[in-house]
Amino acid sequence: MQGRLSLVPFRGLRFDRAKVGDPAAVISPPYDMIDPIQAHRLALSGTHNVVRLTLPELDEPDPRLKYRRAARTLREWREEGALVLDPLPALYVYEQTGPAGHQRGLIGALELPADDAGPVLPHEDVVDGVVADRQALMHATGANPEPILLTYEGGGPASDLVEQYAGGCEPLVEAATADGTHHRLWSITDPRELAVIARDLAPRRSLIADGHHRYAAYQRLAALGRPGSDRGLALLVDSKRHALRVRGIHRWIPDLPVAAAIAAAAEFFTVTPVSGGYRAALDELDRIGPERVAMAAVDRQRAWIIADPKPELVAESIPGDRPESWRLLDATVLHLALARTVWKVPDTADHIRFDHDARNAVIEAQRHHGLAVLLRPVAEATVLDLAAAGVRMPRKSTAFAPKPATGLVLRLLDAD
Repeated sequence: MQGRLSLVPFRGLRFDRAKVGDPAAVISPPYDMIDPIQAHRLALSGTHNVVRLTLPELDEPDPRLKYRRAARTLREWREEGALVLDPLPALYVYEQTGPAGHQRGLIGALELPADDAGPVLPHEDVVDGVVADRQALMHATGANPEPILLTYEGGGPASDLVEQYAGGCEPLVEAATADGTHHRLWSITDPRELAVIARDLAPRRSLIADGHHRYAAYQRLAALGRPGSDRGLALLVDSKRHALRVRGIHRWIPDLPVAAAIAAAAEFFTVTPVSGGYRAALDELDRIGPERVAMAAVDRQRAWIIADPKPELVAESIPGDRPESWRLLDATVLHLALARTVWKVPDTADHIRFDHDARNAVIEAQRHHGLAVLLRPVAEATVLDLAAAGVRMPRKSTAFAPKPATGLVLRLLDAD
């Protein structure tokens, strides 16, 4: 039986503008959306940029000490008054408007369900090392520094309150970031309004759109029994009011001889050269119907469409006890059939790397003497169907957008 979906009010830990100045100088994208150059630029943009918490290796290169450094940074910021706890527990209305889209939702402390059959549905596999990293960071700091992103089919009173606050109330925080996105935050503390939200959300279920590794880290922390770890920071967005966009996440494989890889792929797939580099390859992928398996391989300015695997390859390399929609996902075929079986590349995070930006994937592949593989977005209906069936897609199969900024509100485990 499905448990209840519960987003609990909490005392938010927020930056004090009187101490830190422009809020845009202290917020950042999610930790896994930042490349090293951007991370250092954000760290230099302000002494209190939250990236120093989410990526503590910027200030402490010794991996044995980086979590301790994050804890010290958080403690120092609180002691100097840069981060201050709000006086009352609240749910926070968050709005972002910019190039990635427009959305509004509720930030709160998500009650963690007992299992994945409940009201929170994961849909992707995770990498153990990344989960362990996020768990260690949250354990050391005693905090959830950034929210995961959940989407649900709403249209009820909770969504009405979100629109009401965003439409006519003075925000707690406003920030305009360099990417052209405008962020605003409000707090809901009225017990009657909070009760309305709780009743509306209780029978619903949600999909993890972004933050599978952080969610898995929440679960591991909860298993340790630390006070306050039975909840995790989350942004909940009503997809009926604010539909998220789904994008593909690209791969690059280091140290893969390109000519041999393309020749090997041609034995089991239809391989078609494309003129015009990665942009032309992406355009060509867009023209291929969703009923076909297809991906693009790119080496500098050379590109190929790799499509339509032979049935015997699929039967040999991909488990037959999964739904057909999972077995013929582009990412499934890439990881299990093309990479592991044809190219003999292990399906690990070290051997298959990820990048949300196609151009960056091509550049990294070139730098590391390998090949970029560009993927199409997965239809949201497919994501929902597989999640409801309890079937996990390959890691990094989807990129929902827009993603919430980090640093507008943090949560201390022991301060709810």
